[in-house]
Amino acid sequence: MKKVMMLCLGACFAFGATVNAQDEPNTITTAVPFLGIAADARSAGMGEQGVATSPDAYAVQWNPAKIAFLDTKHNVGVNYTPYLGNLVNDIAIIQAVYANRFDDRRAFALSLRYFSLGTITTTTGPNDPGLDINPNEFTIDGTYALKLSERYSMAVSGRYIRSDLRIQQLDPDASAASSFGVDISGYYQSEEIPYNSFDGRWRAGFNISNIGPEVSYSDADDDDDFIPTNLRLGGGFDFILDAYNKIFVGVEFNKLLVPTPPRRGFIDLNGNGEVDPGESNLIIAGEDDNVNFFSGIFQSFGDAPDGFSEEVKEVTWSLATEYTYDDVFSLRAGYFNESDIKGARKFATLGAGFEFNAIDIDLSYLFSTGSVRSPLENTLRFGLTFHFGDEYDEY
Repeated sequence: MKKVMMLCLGACFAFGATVNAQDEPNTITTAVPFLGIAADARSAGMGEQGVATSPDAYAVQWNPAKIAFLDTKHNVGVNYTPYLGNLVNDIAIIQAVYANRFDDRRAFALSLRYFSLGTITTTTGPNDPGLDINPNEFTIDGTYALKLSERYSMAVSGRYIRSDLRIQQLDPDASAASSFGVDISGYYQSEEIPYNSFDGRWRAGFNISNIGPEVSYSDADDDDDFIPTNLRLGGGFDFILDAYNKIFVGVEFNKLLVPTPPRRGFIDLNGNGEVDPGESNLIIAGEDDNVNFFSGIFQSFGDAPDGFSEEVKEVTWSLATEYTYDDVFSLRAGYFNESDIKGARKFATLGAGFEFNAIDIDLSYLFSTGSVRSPLENTLRFGLTFHFGDEYDEY
């Protein structure tokens, strides 16, 4: 996809088209993009926000440092998210999590995320009965979190990534791609602070996720793809109205830490008005994105072809709120926004949560608000969480 996008941009300039660069799409593409999709129903109901929300087992995706503040020892979660549900019924993201807070300061977690692309039948001709294949991607995570003070924790996560999407019947050199990623995260939550007519609590967090090398789907492929290294920052506030009623409001910002595709086109180096060898598909704005992942992280802050104005548009933001009654019932809402030239994802979400003894049930629903319809449009996501064992009082 990256190659196709660059060739399209290059062709536009080679034919001498006049464009307003500020309006031209320049989407950043990566391998395994499913890592950026909310796999749990609670965060999905809050605009896919989770870096500074209250801790739960699914913090391993959003901010692993939060698991050091879990209020029970054992936490087991399972979530199911249909994908392209309006078209097919066998594409889905499945997540399973186990988090263990084994003392007042330390916790660890294990997590599996599996993205099934359903069953695809490949044929080589009209008389070929076909062969069914099941493309898929998955990650296996491990996290260790430590409270550095009573109110602040940090965590380190390791992640194995495997993507098996290439079809060997069409490409003999195809093979499953694999890589690894590392997350570094931090989380802060304040004491309960008395105000005039309510109490409050501040929350803040960050997560730099999927720091790791590029992946390649073929030994013959000289154009590796970056994994979605991402910077997530957010903050929130709990309005504690009384012993039963609480309202959370939060804001979150995200930026991919991978290079922005440069703008390519024809440059008439010798002034003859013709496209000569070596004059087409040259970089005319931005920086070369053929760098390693480590250099790409630092380059990503200043390599957009249109400068700072485009860099700002690479930041997505979301707003979220959650109303909780007596810690047994929750209503949630959120909004997610992305620039039109960087993917144009704009959607609103609704969600609800219920607790029965040691079981939490979460539901969420998404509907698009922009011109680009989300693959998760009209999708009901479902999650179960079991928590048991010793309890910890953080409040």
